[in-house]
Amino acid sequence: MRIFKLQFLTLLFIGVLASCSKDNNDSPPQGTTPPDTSGVSARDLTVERFVYRGLNEIYLYKADVPVLANNYFATNDDRDNFLDNYATPEDLFYDGLLASQDRFSFIVDDYIELENLFSGISTTTGMSYGLVRFSSDSNDIFGYVRYVQPNTSASEAGVKRGNIFTQIDDQQLTVSNYQDLLNQTSYTLGFATITDNTISENGETATLMQREYNANPIFIAKTLDVNGQKVGYLMYNSFVADYDPELNAAFAKFKADGVTDLVLDLRYDGGGSVRTATDLSAMITGQFPGEIFTKEQWNKDYQEYFESTDPERLLNKFNTKITNGEMINSLNLSRLFVLTTDRTASASELVINGLKPYINVVQIGETTTGKFQASVTLYDSPDFGRLKANSKHTYAIQPLVLKSANKNGVSDYVNGLDPDIQISEDITNLGVLGDPNEPFLKAALDAIKGNKKSISRDFKLFDPVAESNMNEMNYQRMYIDELPGTISQ
Repeated sequence: MRIFKLQFLTLLFIGVLASCSKDNNDSPPQGTTPPDTSGVSARDLTVERFVYRGLNEIYLYKADVPVLANNYFATNDDRDNFLDNYATPEDLFYDGLLASQDRFSFIVDDYIELENLFSGISTTTGMSYGLVRFSSDSNDIFGYVRYVQPNTSASEAGVKRGNIFTQIDDQQLTVSNYQDLLNQTSYTLGFATITDNTISENGETATLMQREYNANPIFIAKTLDVNGQKVGYLMYNSFVADYDPELNAAFAKFKADGVTDLVLDLRYDGGGSVRTATDLSAMITGQFPGEIFTKEQWNKDYQEYFESTDPERLLNKFNTKITNGEMINSLNLSRLFVLTTDRTASASELVINGLKPYINVVQIGETTTGKFQASVTLYDSPDFGRLKANSKHTYAIQPLVLKSANKNGVSDYVNGLDPDIQISEDITNLGVLGDPNEPFLKAALDAIKGNKKSISRDFKLFDPVAESNMNEMNYQRMYIDELPGTISQ
């Protein structure tokens, strides 16, 4: 499957029918196209019509794109002539119909793979990494390993958090070749060491292979004894709804252990399911059942429709059960310590922002990405649902359809959420995840203990270039699973 401009990815919910319902017949127009191109194109515009119809119906930023106005085209022929100006559905989507402020909507030509990714299934070596420049004026880059998934090629090859690599298949990594080298089915890493900010190859290598893998987002869940106090530590790497029962079970264990404080590690979590974020917040708390967690803002047509017919539909409230009917295991905490980096996005930010009106949320690390919008998967069917999707193609679009605000109306944090305690990762001293001496976790434990120790910033920060999953469809996305139904405009 091709993935198109996925750096502009992310989130949430819904599909419907509307002003373009008269255009639901997507068969190519009959007859021949006049040579002056003023008539209907002979080209098959099935996918293009679907893309236009979906964005015209439910796109969050519809009002900011003039050609998406309900009465912009006088006839279907006029609309088709506009669609025919773009060589591919991708060109139409990105260059013709997206609003300038939209960094996250995307289109795919294979929705099966998209569905797999939303379930946590992907093809990977199992190595999560960041890529940075040797220096600000250098095109040479190196990678550092953030963590390694168990039972993967990387774990079998002995790759560890903190490993540094500069070469792939004996070629120096650069800003121009890293994508080709790291997207291969298999490749050999050439490792290096950093001493006094000087990088040198050490002759060690590891050969990795891409394999299909179902990643459990609950990377670490453990209870620490901190001066006789039970502190839960949860490293959570993606809001994957399929693993909600496992997440609930982790909180049952925390509860049985007598946890009185929780450190939630979201530093590499780019987001995911809004419902999972809502239920995780109920697991952390539990004392606010039925109260507003977040509010939704849709495009004008949908907002007015929901406000007049079902205003409760615009509210996400703290639940008492997860989607399979299990009762939520809640810790009833009055404060939460959250670890973040600039990679922390969407559903992760939703948890932080949504909980702030209710409990003391202490954010430790870096400012987050700044993604408060959600998307939904739209298929080429009469109501944009998966059922009855057009069998002639597997295109789908994932447009932003709503933005979220917390109980107090706080939203639009385009510059991210700022930490209360600032700390960045030292590539030369990442530490062991889950170990009380790992720098980020140690900062949280010190805050829990009330220590006022200063945090060392006496290390070099390298300029970031990319990271391991940024070309995947599930990168920094927030989404909802349910379609709200159709409206008539």
